[in-house]
Amino acid sequence: MAKRDYYEVLGVEKTATKDEIKKAYRKQAIQFHPDKNEGNKAAEEKFKAATEAYEVLSDEKKRSSYDQFGFAGVDGAAGGGHDYSTVYRDFEDIFGDMGGIFESFFGGGSTRGGRRTGGGNSVQRGADLRFNLDVTFKEAVFGTKKDISYSHKVHCSQCGGTGAESGSQKQTCPTCGGAGQVRRSSGFFSIASPCSTCGGDGSVIENPCRACAGKGLDKKKQKIKITIPAGIESGRRISIPGQGDAGPNGGPKGDLFVYFDVQPHSHFERDGADIYCALPISISQAALGGEVFIENLEEKKIKVKIPSGTQNNKILRLKNEGAPVLNNPGKRGDLYIKIIVQVPARMSSKAKELLKEFAAVNGEETNPELISLSDLSRG
Repeated sequence: MAKRDYYEVLGVEKTATKDEIKKAYRKQAIQFHPDKNEGNKAAEEKFKAATEAYEVLSDEKKRSSYDQFGFAGVDGAAGGGHDYSTVYRDFEDIFGDMGGIFESFFGGGSTRGGRRTGGGNSVQRGADLRFNLDVTFKEAVFGTKKDISYSHKVHCSQCGGTGAESGSQKQTCPTCGGAGQVRRSSGFFSIASPCSTCGGDGSVIENPCRACAGKGLDKKKQKIKITIPAGIESGRRISIPGQGDAGPNGGPKGDLFVYFDVQPHSHFERDGADIYCALPISISQAALGGEVFIENLEEKKIKVKIPSGTQNNKILRLKNEGAPVLNNPGKRGDLYIKIIVQVPARMSSKAKELLKEFAAVNGEETNPELISLSDLSRG
């Protein structure tokens, strides 16, 4: 049977880029892979053809020779004496973002995300854990220490994490011989998959530990003290190494990640290291100016100078009265105070007479002109 043109096999143009060729091959490899089409000879032949085409077109020298001389230019590089080693080396890159397809198809010896490479009592790192912690506004601003309690997996005290009863040991898996994988032939290559007997571990437990039922791990509640750094914000986290789950087969512990949720304050709001609040003052204080005292987050009295003629919604800034800057000891943000000029809802007769006198002396306009909102925002 005459061979089909390699570009036709992959369904790409002769001007296709290397990435387009790789994408086209990946699509066909996933669709026609023998492991997904067991016993389907037609699919296996299509997979072979696609693999052969990719091996030639993904190599610049072979592709150039094929473009110039056709199949004669790649004799020995394709067909019966074809060497698929180049394609195999590319498989992980081709399937790498497909959620472990490479590993499940080919049982490869590489890992992603810290996964185990293959059998033989492999030691694995334990899982990382997450703990959500509510903290008050003040605790987040100035930092503090807190006790937290949570559950995590620890190595079984009875078997030391091996899963085997004291005095006994794990035995090499009789099915895979300790490899953790079994291989079966599929066409022109073999496919490796995790051993069903040992689950890919490479060993079996004939006498499981009674305390942990052979798992090697127990659930335990523990209490630890953590340091909350000054200036922490909602959504930020800190990591505590070695306080996560213990790993299988005596593996090291994962980490604990503490995420913070800062509770709102009744008077203050925060933007980074800057703190905001509102301060009500009287009409006379706004007109005449003066000094007032407020209590800051540290519950200390601080002086605020009100300039004469202060308008409603004016923002006053007090430097270095904000929150500490995270991971920058000694540096603080600022405190911004929004002035709210309060008009009394009720006044005595005397107060009314004084305000009328003030209005007359000040020549207040009874027919004021309108101004634009943009002029108002510019102050």
